[in-house]
Amino acid sequence: MDKFGRLALHMWTIDTTPLATALDAAREAGYDAVELRRIDFKRCFENGMSNAQVLDLIAKANIPVGVLGVEYGWLFATGEESKRLFGVFRESCENAVALGCPMLMSAPGQVNGPISDAIVHLRTAGDIAAEYGLRLAIEFNSQHDVLNSLGVLRELITGAGKANCGYLIDAYHFARSGAGGRGFESIPAEQIFCFQYSDLPATPVTGVKRPTDRLAPGTGVVKWREVLGLLAEKNYTGYLSYEAPNPEFWVRSPYEVAREGIELTRKLLRDAVPGYAT
Repeated sequence: MDKFGRLALHMWTIDTTPLATALDAAREAGYDAVELRRIDFKRCFENGMSNAQVLDLIAKANIPVGVLGVEYGWLFATGEESKRLFGVFRESCENAVALGCPMLMSAPGQVNGPISDAIVHLRTAGDIAAEYGLRLAIEFNSQHDVLNSLGVLRELITGAGKANCGYLIDAYHFARSGAGGRGFESIPAEQIFCFQYSDLPATPVTGVKRPTDRLAPGTGVVKWREVLGLLAEKNYTGYLSYEAPNPEFWVRSPYEVAREGIELTRKLLRDAVPGYAT
């Protein structure tokens, strides 16, 4: 039976590390799984690998894939780009099944549009994911022009009305949007599909759509006792995915960064959740 506190390493945290080494760093540090992105596949393709070879590389790393990110943009894309992105979405579904990964995730990307269009597109994505027996978690980006708050994300997920589509809570974006701490208390427990986390600096960078100023947990202003305590109260047993993109991390050893993340996270969990044990 899955328990609270399973940890995954998001590959953006060690973004400049080749995939094989990044997977090894996660396994050596003691993570329960990894969260992979579409760009992890694309970079391998650019180095001459086939999709089958990438899947083989991941399988040989001997660490589960807990969450698989799809290529962003499909929520608001139109025309031929929409068709292309849904084709890639289906490829990601096939890869998730091949890897034994039950969960997809997506952020809005850098495309904008009316939320009414996104609702229609989420219904389509949910139907495709359901064909493969997969769930799809959606997150908001606090710096996106449209999908930038819990309220808008709720409108999207409720509007789509798909049982296999739910919420991804990102501690950084929730705190930055003003919904930090217990700000996700109103989300039904069964609709919380994923959790990503990093810390928020007291003075975050501005004017950047995908901020890479994220900090190791416990070194910023996120209210970890409230966040992790509420997750535990809601009996969340999905992965806690450490996603902390920061150029300062990328110049360090990925093994060191991965190990630091897991040690700091476990310290916060022990502080926030009575009886927590690794």
